[in-house]
Amino acid sequence: MLQKVLIANRGEIAVRVMRTCRELGIATVAVYSDLDRHALHVRLADEAYALGGSSAAESYLNTEAILAIIERSGADAVHPGYGFFSENTDFARAITTRGVTFIGPPPEAIEVMGDKISSRLAAERAGVAGVPGRNETLQHADEVIDFGREHGWPVAIKAAFGGGGRGMKVVSGPDEAAAAFESAQREALSYFGRSECYVERYLTWPRHIEMQVLADSHGNTLWLGERDCSAQRRHQKLVEESPAANFPDAIRVAMGEAAVKVSRACGYVNAGTVEFLYQDDAFYFLEMNTRLQVEHPVTELVTGLDLVEWQLRIAAGEPLPFKQDDVRRDGHAIEVRINAEDPAGGRFVPSPGTITTFRQPAGPGVRLDAGYESGDTISQYYDNLIAKLVVWAPDRERARRRMLRAIEETTIEGVATTLPADTVILSSDDFVNGTHSTKWVEETLDFSAITSPGAGASEADGLVRRDVVAEVDGRRVSVALWLDDAGDTSLGKPTSTAAKPRRQHHAGVVGSGSGTVSVPMQGTIVKVSVEVGQSVDAGDTLVILEAMKMENAVGAEKSGVVTAIKVKPGDAVSAGDVVAVVE
Repeated sequence: MLQKVLIANRGEIAVRVMRTCRELGIATVAVYSDLDRHALHVRLADEAYALGGSSAAESYLNTEAILAIIERSGADAVHPGYGFFSENTDFARAITTRGVTFIGPPPEAIEVMGDKISSRLAAERAGVAGVPGRNETLQHADEVIDFGREHGWPVAIKAAFGGGGRGMKVVSGPDEAAAAFESAQREALSYFGRSECYVERYLTWPRHIEMQVLADSHGNTLWLGERDCSAQRRHQKLVEESPAANFPDAIRVAMGEAAVKVSRACGYVNAGTVEFLYQDDAFYFLEMNTRLQVEHPVTELVTGLDLVEWQLRIAAGEPLPFKQDDVRRDGHAIEVRINAEDPAGGRFVPSPGTITTFRQPAGPGVRLDAGYESGDTISQYYDNLIAKLVVWAPDRERARRRMLRAIEETTIEGVATTLPADTVILSSDDFVNGTHSTKWVEETLDFSAITSPGAGASEADGLVRRDVVAEVDGRRVSVALWLDDAGDTSLGKPTSTAAKPRRQHHAGVVGSGSGTVSVPMQGTIVKVSVEVGQSVDAGDTLVILEAMKMENAVGAEKSGVVTAIKVKPGDAVSAGDVVAVVE
């Protein structure tokens, strides 16, 4: 067995890996940026070493710094988690050439499957059909236009060396191609260190269903079961479950066998996920993620297997002691991602900041994988995943109701979170009936009932909403009071403003409609889209702000002429900073 594992990651996945290592008696080494000096994964590790820097490029994507720490710490293995270097061939090769174990597939498998274009070709050679697309990287936006005219709109531009929806842009017509191509390249470079992109057909109403595989170095490759990840926004998953609802067992078996074929075609070893799009009783190979997935806990709960443990054991050379017929799937599991985003009105605006309160759920069948605790700060420089809430129950409906109960028990204050949106998703008839698709969240669901605390305040009287708890005739109730900034009301100063009503676990920013345009969050300006003297309409994009690895368009709140631009690409800004003036 391995002796000391360095986790080249941060947040909840670093914590997740450390916990299994501790149970197996394996020492752990954490690495951290300047901003993560006091982070939870640092506090839990047996040893921790500074990478320096704040941004991902300066820290968690600094190969030389990580290699130096491997040498200093004496770690005999590296777990990459997901994101960052988890699907980077050069990093995996740099680890293995030093005689250190890389807890993942061989570099050659990452090279084939980490590049989405070569993975499509490998799947075709294995007899598994993919979504129609171009099998070469894009050089110019005109190629996107040509593909769209040939195959029909919309089309999807996707990062060739990444996953998780990062670097993916949907293009509805030729006029959008240039801006989408540029944006996809920026995001891909920022998150994965490579800017290459490709284009493929965008299906009309698909479900995103992926198959977990496990392969050892002794020739055994198994599929463990599927996960339905169709509830997405911005092509990133919000809710995942296993098994998939309304999914024929014959399709399940065929998809599992296809996943094994794809894995064997690239000489895959360790845990991996083969992703498919499923529509009209047919499935298409999408990509293979050569790493552990964020949503792996739902597979763990229905199979009873610790996937991180098997990653470690396989990396140490152990054979799988069970066969395909031995894999059992019991009950139903659902996971919701708790992201630092404000879903009010369906905007899903990033919400970096400090968590002031984090009350966690408990009870039968409830699991929380968190990377933060109360008092921890969520930075604009990294992914905004706070935690994953996972439940198990004997059947899907009981799992759904258990998840709603667990969400009600969860309180996070100080930052906005996606929990209210998760409640809307889980309560929808489409989700209950299992008829939703990857486009359903953004095209069908109504998030208008989700309002940020303070939304609806009257600008005329200057009052701000505060949700408080009171007792009326001995009964505890939640009520809304309208206060001025000092907390005064016509009823006198309240004694408490700390509590929130159930399911209002969020905060956000509402536009003022003025000509002074400010940013709603901390981030980095990556593009200025207008010039001084240019006429704009309300809603036109003025600048593009990157925060938490997502690009956010900051638009004009009224029509007029741009009279001032106060930022340039590369500028760091804070919430409330003025970036432009429209008069």
